[in-house]
Amino acid sequence: MSLPDYYEVAVPSPLRRLFHYRPPAEHRYPLLPGTRVRVPFGSRKLMGIVISAGCGEPPGGRTLRAIEASLDSQPLLPEDLLGLVLWAADYYQHPPGEALAAILPTLLRRGTAAPLPEIWHWQLSSRGLGLGPEAFPRAPRRRQLVALLRDGPKTSAALRDAGISAEVIRTLAAQTLIERRTQRTPCYTASLLTETPPRPHADQQAALDALEFDRFHAYLLHGDTGTGKTEIYLRAIEQVLRRGRQALVLVPEIGLTPQTLARFRARFGCPVAALHSGLGEAERARTWLGVREGDIRILIGTRSAAFAPLRDLGIIIVDEEHDLSYKQQDGFRYSARDLAVMRAQRAAIPILLGSATPSLESLYNASRGRYRTLRLTQRAGAAAPRWELVDLRRAGLRDGLSAAALDAITTTLAAGRQVLVFLNRRGYATALLCHDCAWIGSCPHCETRLTVHLGTARMICHHCGYRRALATHCPDCRSDHLQLLGQGTEKAESTLRELFPNTPVVRVDRDSTRGRHSLERKLTQIQAGGPCILVGTQMLAKGHHFPDLELAVILSADDALMSPDFRGSERLGQLLTQVAGRAGRGTHPGRVLVQSHYGDHPLLQTLADNGYAVFAAQLLLQRAATGMPPSGALALIRAEAPSATHAETLLATARRIGEALAPAVRFMGPLPAPLEKRGGRYRFLLSLSCSQRGPLHQLLSTLAVRLETLPEARPVRWSIDIDPQEML
Repeated sequence: MSLPDYYEVAVPSPLRRLFHYRPPAEHRYPLLPGTRVRVPFGSRKLMGIVISAGCGEPPGGRTLRAIEASLDSQPLLPEDLLGLVLWAADYYQHPPGEALAAILPTLLRRGTAAPLPEIWHWQLSSRGLGLGPEAFPRAPRRRQLVALLRDGPKTSAALRDAGISAEVIRTLAAQTLIERRTQRTPCYTASLLTETPPRPHADQQAALDALEFDRFHAYLLHGDTGTGKTEIYLRAIEQVLRRGRQALVLVPEIGLTPQTLARFRARFGCPVAALHSGLGEAERARTWLGVREGDIRILIGTRSAAFAPLRDLGIIIVDEEHDLSYKQQDGFRYSARDLAVMRAQRAAIPILLGSATPSLESLYNASRGRYRTLRLTQRAGAAAPRWELVDLRRAGLRDGLSAAALDAITTTLAAGRQVLVFLNRRGYATALLCHDCAWIGSCPHCETRLTVHLGTARMICHHCGYRRALATHCPDCRSDHLQLLGQGTEKAESTLRELFPNTPVVRVDRDSTRGRHSLERKLTQIQAGGPCILVGTQMLAKGHHFPDLELAVILSADDALMSPDFRGSERLGQLLTQVAGRAGRGTHPGRVLVQSHYGDHPLLQTLADNGYAVFAAQLLLQRAATGMPPSGALALIRAEAPSATHAETLLATARRIGEALAPAVRFMGPLPAPLEKRGGRYRFLLSLSCSQRGPLHQLLSTLAVRLETLPEARPVRWSIDIDPQEML
């Protein structure tokens, strides 16, 4: 077999092009696309991915360096996935080598060998089979492990999800009470299903009847909270598994992964795994390879799982498709939701996009016939919650709580029900102020105030991570007359504990759930039932089912109403509707109190009186009138530098070049970002919009190459954000 004269290789470099190399010395067989190779790059040795091979003189006629070594005996990346990533790199205007490196687990990105994954299953040994239910009376986790394995072998991942630590497993293994075995083929129980599915209601059955599995269809599953979207997912996956294919389920946050895993493992007798950034490097690589080999039949993951190498993908499901978390906000700025749609189209398979509050983009696509809408309105349990707007201009407040809210909380707890108090702001106070000289605690690296975290006695910047000890005296005038301004979840928790001393108060935010399994423990406590108060951020707003939760109190809707981002109103409607959807999911009707200084605002009135669908329809009309997405195409060029002048100058140059090349594209800026200084660097934005996507992308392809060569770009970090979701 003849060897090519050169290879095109994607190397992790900020340059938006591929690089050419001669075949490796003494290599007898051609390297296939998707194979990792080690190549010289300047003075360094880097891992690259082979894209294609060529014969004859290489482009440019340069003398080429040789590939040093092939790292894989077979391509690591399947052909379809390689093509998807290259398409995404082109669409999102990102260097292809960096895009390909970004989708690989860290160990594989470093060039580590990729052996076939092994699925370890733990089972009771012959000695362990003799243990009775009364074994380990003083060691509940050991007793739990024995009980779990008595039901059948379990993977290490399944045991970990159940709260069993590695130490407990090692202890029983050392006592020869349990043993492990390796399995290279998918582990199915006697039946594909390990539980009997509930009977679908009429809306669910109509949606299931509409699904087609033998070609590409994009379905928008618009189901109000509590209408049973998850059951649609489960039944659709069952059909795919019966065809011998795999399923990919995307969820917006790591916090939703454990409960989703538990739900899917309870239904199916086949390997179900998770893929997200919270996994260790080795486990992430094993899962990634297990998916590629077909050992894992259902993969549940966050944003990056959109690039998982499923070898026989049969369906993609994107839960909470509207969620901002699906858009990568730095580096390779892709949208996992939009890429999932493209992947499904290229693979000729169906995709389900589910949400109670669909994004305006998805509603727009549905109105144009690109997506087919499946509507669920039949809510399980009680009716939809009743909304009430509390006007803060006429209400006395006690640490952010109105009298109406306090009365509602008291009544709900007295009835034995649960309450959710929602505040999308962490910490105790938003700032620390000196009463005597007006000094305010600010981040030295960002143009923002430090948030006070009283529990750890720290002042923390939530943008760059800077932290310092909580000040006890003003650093300017030495006064000790310091005041706490604003309110976060930590303060709300403290206030509610003081007001309701006999009721458990459970705070759920990023600070209170840092420990391993801490979120699961809190959710278990809530789902156990009985009166309690939940205090939390948007971590509690989606995907959770609390049957005893009757009242949701939203402390303030004003931040989102005043947002400078044109998407602020859309985010407001989605967030309030999702929070409201946590209430009344059991047998008792729910109630939602929304506190605002602008209770008569038309958007709030529409949302409260008519629901999200009417609210979103009004926003779509506004977007169409202004030519903003989804009616038009939008991109941002972001620039940041230690000097504001350098960042602004580069974008001004980019605008001059762009206006000369594309008269149809509209420019705005350069303007300072809403948070102009962050991490010691000044940030500016240049907005580009167009009624058609084609001219905008053609301009950006040319502009990106031009910017790489400009002298003004050397001291500046710049990036292109296609379809931006945040104007920050």
